[in-house]
Formats: sequence, structure tokens, C-alpha cells
Amino acid sequence: MTATPSFEPLLAAVAQRRTQVIAYLEDSAIARRFEPDHIRDAAYSYIRQGGKSLRPAVLMLSCGAVGGEETVAIPAAAAVEVYHTWTLVHDDIIDRDDKRRGAPTLHREYAARGARDLGWSGAEADHYGLTVALLAGDLQQAWSYALLYELHGRGVDAALVLRLATELATTVQTTLVAGELLDVQFSNAGIADLTEERVIDMLWRKTGALYEFAGRAGAAIGAGHFDAPEVDAIAGFCSRCGTAFQIQDDILGMVGNEAQLGKPVGSDIREGKRTLITLKALEVADEAQRVRLEGTLGNPAATPDEVAAVVRLARDLGAVEYASSLKQRYVDEALARLAVVPDSEHRRLLELWAAYMIAREF
Repeated sequence: MTATPSFEPLLAAVAQRRTQVIAYLEDSAIARRFEPDHIRDAAYSYIRQGGKSLRPAVLMLSCGAVGGEETVAIPAAAAVEVYHTWTLVHDDIIDRDDKRRGAPTLHREYAARGARDLGWSGAEADHYGLTVALLAGDLQQAWSYALLYELHGRGVDAALVLRLATELATTVQTTLVAGELLDVQFSNAGIADLTEERVIDMLWRKTGALYEFAGRAGAAIGAGHFDAPEVDAIAGFCSRCGTAFQIQDDILGMVGNEAQLGKPVGSDIREGKRTLITLKALEVADEAQRVRLEGTLGNPAATPDEVAAVVRLARDLGAVEYASSLKQRYVDEALARLAVVPDSEHRRLLELWAAYMIAREF
């Protein structure tokens, strides 16, 4: 059995880059125009909560891996952090989640602030929370594009900046939105209507596409152009790691530690999400087991005992183990893409990040 590597060097590197990115965002001239105070606070809420900021760190490491100066890429790293944040804000609304990183989700936070600061109550306060969250996400999306344009002030070629902004606004945006909607649609789809390939494609759209962009953007900024073979190699590496990340997310959503995750374990079961785990469990279950699974999947009123029974059944049917083997396969494929990237501390940190993506527990 291969020993789990120490992730301390990676986590230290990620934390260092997060500090740089957050400092850049806190000093954002654009954000000083956000008003009134509820929308300004909302735009920064998740950013200040203390997430790991993996995507901006990967962007900066990708820049360094091709010999670029990481500090030049900070505006792009900040853009990716803000872009990812708006997707979380809207995702929490879509999934009707109440917790994010152990704290109230943005729409719940501002329902409470609507009650406290404006004297609203009940449905009006809840609607206010949704309104603020939607508007904050809209603002963050625009902010992310504006941050990308700031690359030109750091000497990045204008044509490269324009191409990155266009890719984020078109390719990434359309891919991610499609993945989110497919995720919702799949929750009510029958097993006969889904295949592993369709579910993996949905997972990649939701997560892999933005990681691919982060890798490509960082490498292109570092190389000064898109034509270097290392740019495509790092983009493909990040793309596959992003899919593995989402598979691990689905595993943790079923069998993870709720205290570490900062959100309820089992919410995917109550929502009826067709993860690779539930798809495989339904595929190999006998008739009686399938009835038990389908009786709980998609039932928002499912009790903790009913959810726990589904988790045990998924384990017994080998579905969790199957998903684990699949995430490892994607990481192995990802690592093979780095063969054309010169050996360096940056490359070794990217390799460690790939291992971390499927070993993390939150």
C-alpha cells in the first residue's frame, strides 16, 4: 500500500497564495464602489470565511511551473476566486442549503440580517435573503471579469487578457451552467435514463471546467502565450483533477465527517442527486434493495436513520469503493499529462495537489 504523502508543504503553499489573493481583493478599487453595505458585505462574505482557495493557488502554481513570475498572475488568481465564489452563492440557493463552511449560507445570513437590520420577518425576510444572495452573485461575476482585465496593468499582453476573459465568459460559463442544470435534472431521472459517462460529464462541467481554466490561465500567463505544450498539458492535468475532486466531494457528501465538512452529510441523498455512488448502487442492487434506495433518495423528509441505511447499503454494494477507484484513475491520468512540464518545486506542488484532491476529508 502506498503511504499517504504529507500535505503540509502544499497546504503551506496554498495558504501563502491565499493571503496574497485576499489582500489583493481587500484592496480592490472596484469593490469600493459596492453599495449599500449589505451588498458589499455579502460580496466579501464567503471570501473572508476562510476557504482553502485551491483554484487561485493552482493558477499561480501553474504560472510558476512554466517559469513565470507568480505575482504577475495575482489578478487572474483573484478573478478565479471571485468567480468560484459566485457559483457557490448560487449553488447554495439551488441546493437549498442552510450551511456553508459551518456558517449560514449567504441567503440564510441575509434573511437573518433582513430581520435584524430592516425589521422584516417570515417570508419577507427569507425573500430578502435570496435577493441579496442573487445580487451578490451577479456582482461577483462582473467583478471577476474586471479583475482579469487588471492583468494588463502588470504587463500581460492585451490579446492574452482578452482571450482569457472571453474564455471565462463563454466557454467556462456555458459549461458550468449546463452542468449545474444537468445536476438538477438528473436528480429526478430514472436509472435507465443515465449512464456513468453522462454523470461524469456533468461532474466535469460543474468542477473540472473551472479548474482547467485556472491551469490554462496560469500557464499561459507564465509562458506569455497559449502555444507552449506545457499550457495544454497543465490545463488537461487540472481538468482531470477537477473531476476527481468532484467525485471525492460526492463521496464526502455521503460518508464524510459533518463537523469537518461544515455542512450536513446526507443532503445529496435527500435531494436525490444522481452521484456516481447512487448510480452504481442502483445499478447493482436487487429489486428489494432498489426499492429501499429509491424510497429514500429524493425524499427531503428522510430521517437520519433512513439516510444512514442508504449509506450502509451503498457501502455494502461496493458503490463507495467503486467511486474511490474511479477518482484515483482520473488523478493517475492527470499526472501523466505533466510529463512535458519541467521538474521544479512548482511541478512537485502540483503533483502533491493532485494527491490531495482525492485524499482530503473536507
